[in-house]
Amino acid sequence: MTIADERTVGTTATAKTGGGSGLGRYILVRFLLIIPTVLILVTLVFFLMRVVGDPITASVGGRLTQAQLAERLHAAGYDRPILVQYGEYLGQVFTGDFGRTITDNRAIGEILVTYGSATLELVLYSLVVALVVGIPLGMLAAYLRDRFPDAVLRVFAILCYATPVFFAGLILKLVFSVWLGWFPLGGRASTDVQLILGRISGSTGINTIDALRTGRWDLISDVLAHAVLPAVALGLLTAGVFLRLVRTNVIGTLGMDYVDAARSRGVRESRLVRRHAYKPALIPIITVMGMQIALMMGGAILTETTFEWRGLGFQLAQYLGARDYVAVQGIVALIAVIVAVTNFVVDVIAALVDPRVRY
Repeated sequence: MTIADERTVGTTATAKTGGGSGLGRYILVRFLLIIPTVLILVTLVFFLMRVVGDPITASVGGRLTQAQLAERLHAAGYDRPILVQYGEYLGQVFTGDFGRTITDNRAIGEILVTYGSATLELVLYSLVVALVVGIPLGMLAAYLRDRFPDAVLRVFAILCYATPVFFAGLILKLVFSVWLGWFPLGGRASTDVQLILGRISGSTGINTIDALRTGRWDLISDVLAHAVLPAVALGLLTAGVFLRLVRTNVIGTLGMDYVDAARSRGVRESRLVRRHAYKPALIPIITVMGMQIALMMGGAILTETTFEWRGLGFQLAQYLGARDYVAVQGIVALIAVIVAVTNFVVDVIAALVDPRVRY
């Protein structure tokens, strides 16, 4: 073996080792970033909730005498210095205790278990809508770039992510529920269907799964019919982002040297889009998916309220109306944890798919 060969082998081995350590270091750093992310969000929520005063006075102060109010404040520890309260709250959060609501004395963790599955179901449906609408239309816009259909699709994308989700939901309800009567006005299922699903042994809380377990098409169709409009209203918000992202990346990929080489061999433009530019264009989608899921969690609050979809967002709106800031603080903190973990998982997937992300 020559000296040049030895150098080549050594360089290759170093690259392989560096690639492995690079991935491990990337995953470790992303995992450790969960802690400051959650800490910052929890801190902001804690102090913003205290701007209006203590939670008990804000929630039930008008219904108690001064003596009763002072007793409740002392029992809950809200008469102590705010930094002491903050330290105790952080200790509770990092042990998984997000507190109890003031209005109905429920554990925040119980609320997550009860209503979190509904929000998860809505977000998953919305993500499917975003992918099914955004990716094919983005590829079509790239294939027809600088033509009239491309301009129409770009305007459509702008309308999707610029239209407030509650306004889109109201329009969808007006057209498809009131005028056409194709879909229900709101709720996760009809009353009788919801009662049947609630009596299923080992219910998951996700209506689609529970309906599929029964094997009854009438229950399945009812659940799916109730999910269509909320999923479309929330999914179109992200579909517009995916459409523009896919279009931009497909056009960029079509200008690469290897694509020009394939084009010079007589490969059709449509085949270039499908076979050569499709997969590279999906990598940015994976990268930004974590951020989009976070936006969906925020949009779910308005969507669930618009369609009376009883999930975390709907409950959060109810507690805001009741001025139960302990419940609001706990639910927002839980959503922050979910979003941070989701972003971590998406970052790891992106690093596995595209090694360039690690460096």
